[in-house]
Amino acid sequence: MRPLADFTALDRRIAVVLTDIDDTLTDKGRLPAKAYAALERLKQAGFIVAPVTGRPAGWCDLIARQWPVDGVIGENGAFYFRYDDAKKRIVRHYAKSAAERQADAARLKEIEQTVLREVPGAAVAADQAYREADLAIDFCEDVAPLPKTEVLKIVGIFQRYGATAKISSIHVNGWFGKYDKLSTSRLFLRDCFGIDIDHDKDSIVFVGDSPNDAPMFGFFPNSVGVANVLDFAGELPASPAFVTSGRGAKGFAELGDALIAAKGME
Repeated sequence: MRPLADFTALDRRIAVVLTDIDDTLTDKGRLPAKAYAALERLKQAGFIVAPVTGRPAGWCDLIARQWPVDGVIGENGAFYFRYDDAKKRIVRHYAKSAAERQADAARLKEIEQTVLREVPGAAVAADQAYREADLAIDFCEDVAPLPKTEVLKIVGIFQRYGATAKISSIHVNGWFGKYDKLSTSRLFLRDCFGIDIDHDKDSIVFVGDSPNDAPMFGFFPNSVGVANVLDFAGELPASPAFVTSGRGAKGFAELGDALIAAKGME
């Protein structure tokens, strides 16, 4: 991981900014003005901007409608939402059908019961009521932080049931299906903007902070980690190419300033 100052591709080729939310745009669970302002400045400068997050459908509906973004990929790729300003309506695309999600919910409930029985101190995430496709287990957001051995035990329980499991900075998210942040980002950019990420990956920046961002880090040559990604050194299946000097929102604003300056719109 090289410092952001070495990112020489910050020029007019960059057209898309994809970003994680928790501990990338936020600091200690809050969205500070500097991060929100950076999103708005990037959009005003002509970049396509979309959060790519593990957060739930309920939150993502609001984000798509109210934030200065072009859409949002949520629940680690379970769907993308986009607000059509011209038609004044929300567009929703899911990786699995409603019937499939309903069937998955029953299987995830069994996993939930097993996790709570076998991992003392773990809890169902407070935002679970607003989810449509996955199960989020809290290991440090609203509970006392669990040791990494217990976090990995949660991952193992999901895998025991045949589910996919990813670790974020606050939750272990699990679901049934082969989709992830990258696969649904591919669909979102293709469907909504006609962008082929396999052909145009050099025009896209992704910024994140944790292991569930690894598919994005590994795919995009212009991937960036905010400084707190270094907390996961040695645990990332794939690392970002560059790292900001600032943590969380400060790091995202640092990247936003660099992108806008490189575009000559400072």
